[in-house]
Amino acid sequence: MADQKEICRAIVTAALNQFKEDKALPGDSVAESLVHMENPPRPEMGDIGAPMFPFAKTFRMAPPAIAAGVADVINAAAAAGKQLGGYEVQQVGSFAAVGPYVNVKLNKADASAGILRTIVEQGEGYGSFDEAGNRPLAGRRVMVEYSSPNTNKPLHLGHMRNDALGESVSRILKKAGAEVFRVNIINNRGVHICKSMLAYKLFHEAKGETPESLHMKGDHFVGQCYVEFDKYAKEHPEAAQQAEDMLVQWEQSKPGDELYTLWEKMNSWAISGVKETYERTGVGFEKLYFESETYLKGKEEILKGLEKGLFFKAPDGSVRVDVTEAVGKGKDGEDHEKVLLRKDGTSVYITQDIGTAIFRHGDWAFNQLVYVVASEQIFHFKVLFYILRKLGFEWAEKLHHLSYGLVNLPSGRMKSREGTVVDADDLIDSLHEAALKEIQEKGRDEAVGSPDEVAEKVALAALHYYLLQVAPVKDMLFNPEESLSFNGNTGPYLQYMGARIASILRKAEEQGLEPDSSDAALALLSHESEWELTKKLAEFPRLVAKAAEALDPSMMANYLYDVSKAFSAFYRDCPILAVADKEPQLARARLCLASCTLTVLRNAMHLVLVPFLDRM
Repeated sequence: MADQKEICRAIVTAALNQFKEDKALPGDSVAESLVHMENPPRPEMGDIGAPMFPFAKTFRMAPPAIAAGVADVINAAAAAGKQLGGYEVQQVGSFAAVGPYVNVKLNKADASAGILRTIVEQGEGYGSFDEAGNRPLAGRRVMVEYSSPNTNKPLHLGHMRNDALGESVSRILKKAGAEVFRVNIINNRGVHICKSMLAYKLFHEAKGETPESLHMKGDHFVGQCYVEFDKYAKEHPEAAQQAEDMLVQWEQSKPGDELYTLWEKMNSWAISGVKETYERTGVGFEKLYFESETYLKGKEEILKGLEKGLFFKAPDGSVRVDVTEAVGKGKDGEDHEKVLLRKDGTSVYITQDIGTAIFRHGDWAFNQLVYVVASEQIFHFKVLFYILRKLGFEWAEKLHHLSYGLVNLPSGRMKSREGTVVDADDLIDSLHEAALKEIQEKGRDEAVGSPDEVAEKVALAALHYYLLQVAPVKDMLFNPEESLSFNGNTGPYLQYMGARIASILRKAEEQGLEPDSSDAALALLSHESEWELTKKLAEFPRLVAKAAEALDPSMMANYLYDVSKAFSAFYRDCPILAVADKEPQLARARLCLASCTLTVLRNAMHLVLVPFLDRM
């Protein structure tokens, strides 16, 4: 909680040292950094708690005994009107020992005023600073890689979780003070691309068919070709080898060659379609990398490593590395080997990843590089990081794999080659249609302004929030119907709460009532629901820093829901406009609390990709 935790930390630290001196205990003074401040599990226990466990060994006392002694020191100072740690104890609140904790019940009037005025003053910047006014991650340069589409298919539901995680993590890191550089590797070469190219030559080229002529998005058309190849290969076993042969031919081709020209054309179709989806979902990047431009650097480094004896050539002619040290023995007890170059000399995924990582550090020297990639690739990244360390790149120690679970539908797992994927555009379209229907059925067309625009934002809120409210490491089922609910823990519910507060503020303005953040007004906020909401708002900066360190947007999503519930309880128990005539100053103080809540909701919703709506 802004400021109050630091003040209480100073008081408890001073009391610990005085208690230590009174007891003539040996050892150095207790440093303020060793005193941790927490939120008690139940409001009646207090607003802030300091555990005494860390001092049991040095004090040679049980934590409850230390807590009792420290509380006595603080209360004696309060009774005598003295300061501790530079602060008047009586003005801060009441301190008491609760088991092994020293808990504080804050002076609500002073605490509320400090919290709410900070929100009013910082506005959009609220959440970027810790209790001491510092930006928690200042000086950290974090590169975040996410999305990584293949140019043989459109983005699907799995990509949507990847994109949401990457974009949200980037926004949270930036909010916490880090310098963030968002990157994307476009996987635009490989056997999978050749499969789509072969299908195009077999089924579309002679007819001159293009995405434009078929009225399709480019990525959808290329994805259709990929599905067509899979069906064709089931009846023509030689098709797989044809795709392998085409990859070899492509790596030997150059601009202007027929095969290279076809590759460029199909890639442009796919990439333009994917970019449309990015724009629609609010996902962006500072730089796009292309596998076709980085894999040669990877090959170069592998061949250098081969010359140095870091890697070896297997009997089949492929270049390999022993990665047992990184991943352990195989199931058969033998050493683990990883292919780095195929026997025909062509690259594999890890080859381009090596080249891409080297290019990236040269482009933008990072303190940390976060790869947002599904848990299926845990082995891959252990190997990648190991190889880069083996090649002598010190910055390889700064690489991190943000592993996330798979997304499935209640109907089962998706398979792109069989055409059973849930296309991202189609999914958003269906959510949009359902949201628009809800608006029309409730007769809200005119009230919301632009029904189509609002439906799109509701669809994105439903999708993003549902994907982010679950911790990244967990697998999940995406239920479209649940995601669109306007009740419960959903994106549309958060939007509704924001719109509801915006409506209250508009009505107050129409009545000539404005928020009041003066001491006299905020001192009137004495109801328990007002205090619980204020405390919840105060947690935002700490949550931003915590979510940034953990790279976990679900913390922010769950916090948003908690704030919404706290506001709902406050509004139920504490009328605003209804008391304006009899108690105008109280109404203005509550209006200030509502306005601060809206600020926090807007700031936090942006971090989890939930568009704000002031009318619903």
